[in-house]
Amino acid sequence: MTITFLGTGTSQGVPVIACECPVCLSTDKRDKRLRSSILIEINGKNIVIDTGPDFRYQMLRENVKHLDAILFTHEHKDHIAGLDDIRAFNYKQKAAIPIYASQRVIKALEREFYYIFSSLSYPGIPQVHIHEITNDAFTIDDIKIRPIEVQHFKLPVMGFRINDFTYITDAKTVDDDEFQKIIGTKVLVINALQREKHISHFTLSEAISFAKKINAERTYFTHISHLLGKHSDVSNELPEAIFLAYDGLKLTL
Repeated sequence: MTITFLGTGTSQGVPVIACECPVCLSTDKRDKRLRSSILIEINGKNIVIDTGPDFRYQMLRENVKHLDAILFTHEHKDHIAGLDDIRAFNYKQKAAIPIYASQRVIKALEREFYYIFSSLSYPGIPQVHIHEITNDAFTIDDIKIRPIEVQHFKLPVMGFRINDFTYITDAKTVDDDEFQKIIGTKVLVINALQREKHISHFTLSEAISFAKKINAERTYFTHISHLLGKHSDVSNELPEAIFLAYDGLKLTL
């Protein structure tokens, strides 16, 4: 299984429009962060978690030639806005793209992309095949996926575990039952927005504390804002086996 970080930024991305802070002016490519998303390559399948506003560019940058499924964590625009760009895969594969999401997220997609779900099928619109998921495990072919529900302030967000890999974004709290689903993970990805307290995201210190409780072999932080600091500076502060992810980073499990 190979994991590619398509984007590791927060909803505004980094650099932020019109910002002149040291992070946004940094020349380090690791400080250039598109909206958060990952590509999972497993058993010959390409699975993307979230299609944010940068989805088209992310697919081009990573030279992705086929797409087998999309998993959605939640319905915020920085996680769904690029859905329209699956049309290229529809055309090449001559098939609808399977989408896996909770009932609430499906309803949001139906609102935001009403033309996809309209009874009037306009030529060239994206083609999707919807699969409603709950907190129960499900499979894509022979790939078992276990959802993990976390809280983004008061909004439930789905994380996902595949084998020894767990991906969680936009988390602020995780209840005990869901926490137990993560135990045993060897590679963990979680969000670390900034240093200052935030109502709906782990701060850096909260993310470090959470990572230590899980005690994975490796933990990577994502969904990072420009307020966290430069990649090189923050990396030097992190405990052993905890790292900042960056766009384009590939992990092999």
